[in-house]
Amino acid sequence: MRLRRPLALAATTLTATTLAGPTPEATADTGTQACAAANRGDFPIETRIDDGPTTYHPGAAPRRFSLDLTNTTDARCADLHPVLVLVDRTRKLTPKRIRLEFRDAGRWRPVTVERTDRDENIGVFDDFPGFSVGAGDTVTVDVRLAFADGTPSDRVVANAALVRRKDDDGEWVGESDDYPFTVEEADQGPTLADEAGELARTGPRALLGLGAAAGAFFLAGAALVVGARRLRVGGR
Repeated sequence: MRLRRPLALAATTLTATTLAGPTPEATADTGTQACAAANRGDFPIETRIDDGPTTYHPGAAPRRFSLDLTNTTDARCADLHPVLVLVDRTRKLTPKRIRLEFRDAGRWRPVTVERTDRDENIGVFDDFPGFSVGAGDTVTVDVRLAFADGTPSDRVVANAALVRRKDDDGEWVGESDDYPFTVEEADQGPTLADEAGELARTGPRALLGLGAAAGAFFLAGAALVVGARRLRVGGR
């Protein structure tokens, strides 16, 4: 079935500069008719979190997972920027405890994590031209995540959304399923991992509030603002 969920993401600082400079793929296909889903309410980019570990240990080395971006349209989709949202059960997790990076063109780029007024932690994959996915193709984005020493044990759910930049604006073009995991000390048992799975089944999507929405994707230090709307998203 299909569900309707509200999206409420606070403003997140975004810049569009990159040391490498724009690539031809990133600058192509910026027309308003490109990268559009065939059916109203569907996302043109299927977004999936893969190979994510179920447990992270504070102070340990970063652990990896991947974002698969699949273009379901018959046109190239460019200027794609993932947005990763982390929601913890106790709402005590803060950006300073989160280390988030993604790989682009063979280099790891840091992601600045911001905290919203709903106590969500949001990281926009910015400071580069954006990913480009050919018609019917899949691009896999490597991500690594770590938590600082002293981060309290907790249950966390991650969700990845995808925004396509269009000049000074942007549109919501993809959203992943929930990825539940735990943050715990190495000597703790599997109880938190079990509870994280339960959290994913019973309420994290309501906490995340991630649905389909449009927003403003401003350049040069302005803000990415995604307003609250109710649009169709893929259900279970």
